[in-house]
Amino acid sequence: MAPISIFFLLISFIKIWDSLLVEAKVFMVLMEDEPVISYKSKQAHPRSDEEAMVYKESMISGHDIFLESLLKTGSYTKLYSYTHLLNGFAIHVTFEEALDVLQSAKGVRTIHEDIKMVKLTTHTPEFLGIPTGVWPTLGGARNSGEGVVIGMIDTGINPNHPSFSRQSFQGSNGGARSTGSKFKGKCAAGEGFPQTACNGKIIGAQYFAHAAIAANDFNATRDYASPFDADGHGRQVTVYKYCVYMKNEVNNNLCHTASTAAGNHQIPVIANGFNYGYASGMAPGARIAVYKALYPFGGYMSDVVAAVDQAVEDGVDILSLSIGPSSVPSGPSAFLNVLEMELLFATKAGVLVIQAAGNGGPSSSSILSFSPWITSVAASITDRKYNNSIKLGNGQSFSGTGLAPPTAGEVLFPIAAAVDVCSRNMSGGFVLVESCQDSESFIPSLVHGKLIICTYTFDFEFEAASISTVADTIKKVGGAGFIITMDPDIGSEQVKGTTVTLQVPGIVLNNMQASSALWEYYNSHTMRDSHGAAVAFTATARILDGRQAIYTGQAPIVASYSSRGPDVNNALLQTADVLKPNVMAPGSSIWAAWSPNSEGDPYIKGKEFALVSGTSMATPHIAGVAALIKQKHPNWSPSAITSAMMTTADITDRSGAPILAQQSNQLANATSFDYGSGAINPARAIDPGLVFNTKFKHYIQFLCAVPGVDDESVRRAVGVGCPTKRKAWCSDLNMASVTVSNLIGSRKVLRRVTNVAGEKEKYQVIVHEPMGVSVTVSPRVFDISANKSRHLRIALEATQATNAYKFGEIVLEGSRKHVVRVPLAVYVTSSLGS
Repeated sequence: MAPISIFFLLISFIKIWDSLLVEAKVFMVLMEDEPVISYKSKQAHPRSDEEAMVYKESMISGHDIFLESLLKTGSYTKLYSYTHLLNGFAIHVTFEEALDVLQSAKGVRTIHEDIKMVKLTTHTPEFLGIPTGVWPTLGGARNSGEGVVIGMIDTGINPNHPSFSRQSFQGSNGGARSTGSKFKGKCAAGEGFPQTACNGKIIGAQYFAHAAIAANDFNATRDYASPFDADGHGRQVTVYKYCVYMKNEVNNNLCHTASTAAGNHQIPVIANGFNYGYASGMAPGARIAVYKALYPFGGYMSDVVAAVDQAVEDGVDILSLSIGPSSVPSGPSAFLNVLEMELLFATKAGVLVIQAAGNGGPSSSSILSFSPWITSVAASITDRKYNNSIKLGNGQSFSGTGLAPPTAGEVLFPIAAAVDVCSRNMSGGFVLVESCQDSESFIPSLVHGKLIICTYTFDFEFEAASISTVADTIKKVGGAGFIITMDPDIGSEQVKGTTVTLQVPGIVLNNMQASSALWEYYNSHTMRDSHGAAVAFTATARILDGRQAIYTGQAPIVASYSSRGPDVNNALLQTADVLKPNVMAPGSSIWAAWSPNSEGDPYIKGKEFALVSGTSMATPHIAGVAALIKQKHPNWSPSAITSAMMTTADITDRSGAPILAQQSNQLANATSFDYGSGAINPARAIDPGLVFNTKFKHYIQFLCAVPGVDDESVRRAVGVGCPTKRKAWCSDLNMASVTVSNLIGSRKVLRRVTNVAGEKEKYQVIVHEPMGVSVTVSPRVFDISANKSRHLRIALEATQATNAYKFGEIVLEGSRKHVVRVPLAVYVTSSLGS
């Protein structure tokens, strides 16, 4: 009986033990004491770097002592100490008691549970006018961005790519960083990333994976315990950028984002043996610092916060974030989560933060970049198109897509449907053959020298099939090429994988009319026996070259996937008095560097360059332009740089017509909720005339005015309480836009502009009123001296209840040719007379 008693005692003990255990989780704990940046910058007694380092070490040991005094050994693991921008730590706990103890402990300000972050260019410099309008003023392409460090918190980087090599990077002083005393990051060598990888172009590299390891998501054999990019998202260099796969976005390669922002000048884009042109980053002279915090599976906020903290401590100038949450964060406000606070303090430290708006468009309020201290980027399509075409033996021609070579010469090749040239005893099933995914099912003698018709089925939509596999299949069986037609049950023109570069001739007929016409021609020219088997193929065609770009001149157009405003205050989607997105840049079909080791996107695996789309692709364009502005105006604040990009943006396309936006099935006139202030105009952004400056204290006043946010919520999040003198409305924040989400009767808004042009200038105010609103600006004409500021008083009076957002603008026209645009977005609930 004794063994049975012991057994039941053991079972009882296990049940008690299980009741104490919780699912292992990571929490970010913020403490009351000040971080290093606050300690170091105290005005009364500014601290030296040595004193700051001693304080940092005391913070770290203080976190350890704090935890050891409260929690049992084995019940937790400290993952990080946050020291520079925030005072706190990330902790992995396995006992419910541990969290309870921490929540009631003295000195703890707030606790946030960790959340998973999901992962959200050959022509675009010319498209944006940078080679002629900006680079010459900064000493030429290779020097443009010199002295600026772009921090990339992303999936790492491939140091072997020519976009990041030292030999093609010259700089104004032979490759040595001119402001090297400022940047103090280190190079963490590891698998695939030798110490020599930090070569002067890449000047720092580290990786962060403690939370990913704690969650058992990190696979050392796949994910590389080093800054090496095993995913690809991080190669578009621009800033310490941490990217994530956002909703509806193709997996971003860090190499892709890094090279778009700061890749070397004139790098040949070779894919499958074809030269697609020469790529340059927006700021080829800028340096790159890599902070790997994301992996093929995504990442965790606690790792990202640690990366941001390190990047700012190291001295980066710009942070570029092509990531975001999968939904609006819970809590009293979307502006108060740990990452938003970390980025607020990064801004306070003088670092410009740029983030992808998200890929949830064209739905309204799909924005996933919320706070006014962040520059949120929308995506546009450019005027470059890659179209392919097929010419049939009956004289018909159809357009399609496919970055593929042409069939040989001008010879017509026989056409055969996949199902007509396969084995009758196929083991893979009809759908597998129809989609051309299995070479074993085909009869080589029947396939050889023919163009094979494959069908785009639901397998492609769910990534069980791919266009790359179609090409591989046709190559293996000796076909002359392939034609992909659309399944009538899908009927979609948004075909996955059409931007993959191919080695065999191919075309995707991505509309039902062309697909139906091809099948009609094929069926009428195919002889069959009494059993329905094809015995003669007389339909013929040839495929033209799909790798040659054409330029339509119709651009920019807001991409359908680009997330739209209005911005929201909270998870209830209550709209905020903040314009989001802020500005728009090219994001569709962007060529840039890629990591051949990428596991994240099967369409582009093994490639050095890739053509991908998303707001993650638009973001490094803005980061690169910001680096150019920073180079020319090194003392400008982050808000001044954002203001310069916003007030000079274009709201018309290349033809002078209003910018359009892709909706679900149509084009419509774009609004400020589609493109923010408009499409980036780099040549004007480096000389904006006036800027709107915003300081840290103004952001605190903004937070204290957010509906539903009380003083204690602000204190717990930021570490400081609300000022005695408060702003009545969020719309009072000194932004380069005016957004009012609930106008009842009238409201007065104050803005302050600063002359950064270096000369006195006279401005005249022109107002284009939103429907239902009377707008008065005072003064209507004013002089403003160099480096001086003055207030603009804007009175909004509702004349008609619109119960919808309406849009207008205030335009300040300067006597020295500066034009400053300030967008207006107003929702009139009721007028004074109603």
